[in-house]
Amino acid sequence: MNNNQTIDKLNQMRLTAMASLHQRHLHDNTIESMTADEYLALLTDHQWEERLNRKIERLIKQAGFRERASVADVEYTPQRNLDKNMFIRLATLDFIKRKENIIITGASGTGKSYLAQALGYQACLTEHKTLYTNTAKLIGRLKLTKMDGTYLRELAKIRKTELLILDDFGLHAFDNQSREILLDIIDERHDQSSTILSSQIPVAAWYDLIGEQTIADAILDRIVNSSHRISLKGESLRKGKLMQINKND
Repeated sequence: MNNNQTIDKLNQMRLTAMASLHQRHLHDNTIESMTADEYLALLTDHQWEERLNRKIERLIKQAGFRERASVADVEYTPQRNLDKNMFIRLATLDFIKRKENIIITGASGTGKSYLAQALGYQACLTEHKTLYTNTAKLIGRLKLTKMDGTYLRELAKIRKTELLILDDFGLHAFDNQSREILLDIIDERHDQSSTILSSQIPVAAWYDLIGEQTIADAILDRIVNSSHRISLKGESLRKGKLMQINKND
C-alpha cells in the first residue's frame, strides 16, 4: 500500500480533512492502536464535521448579519420585559418547523436587532438558510430588480430562505410600490417559512404605517396572526454600556 498515493487520491476527491488526519496518524504511528472499523469511522467523522463546519460558516456569511450575536449572551434583566422561558423556547427553533413568525418591538437601543440576530445565528448553526436585512434596503433593492427584469427570480430566492429577518421595519414610509413588494414577500412566505420583524413602531400602529386598507389587511393578516410577540422595555442598552465604559475609565 502506497500511503502517499492514498493521501493524494483523498485530496483529489476533496476529502482534505480525511487526508490530513490520515497523514497525521501515519506520522504519529497510531493507526495500529485502532481496528479497521474504528479507524474508518474516525476518518469519516472528521471529514463530516469539517464539511458541516464549512457549511455553517457559509450560511453565516450569506446571512449578512451585522454582528455576531449569541443566544447564550442575551440579557434577561427585569426592566427589559424579556421572558427568559419564552425566548429559550424560541431558540429551539421549533417556530421555524411550524412556519411561524416573530415580532420584536421596542424603543431604539433596547436590543431588538441583537435578539433577532441571535435567533438567526442559532438557525445557521442548525443548518437553516437565513437572511438578515434592513427592511428599507431590501425593498429598495427589489425595486431595482423590477427595472432589470430579475424581480421574480429575487423573490424566489427570498421565498426559499427558511428564516428571513426584516430589521428596522417601518422606519421609512411605504409608497405604493413598497407596499406591493412587501405584500409579495409576505404572501410568498405565508405558511411556507418563518419571518422575524423588528421595529421601533408598536404593532398597533402598523396598519396606518403600511397604508392602503386592502394591502395593509392582507399583510397584517399573514404576519400578526401567526406570530410570537416580544415587546422590549427599558432604557437603551447602548446607553448603559457607554456609561459603564465611562465609569471604568
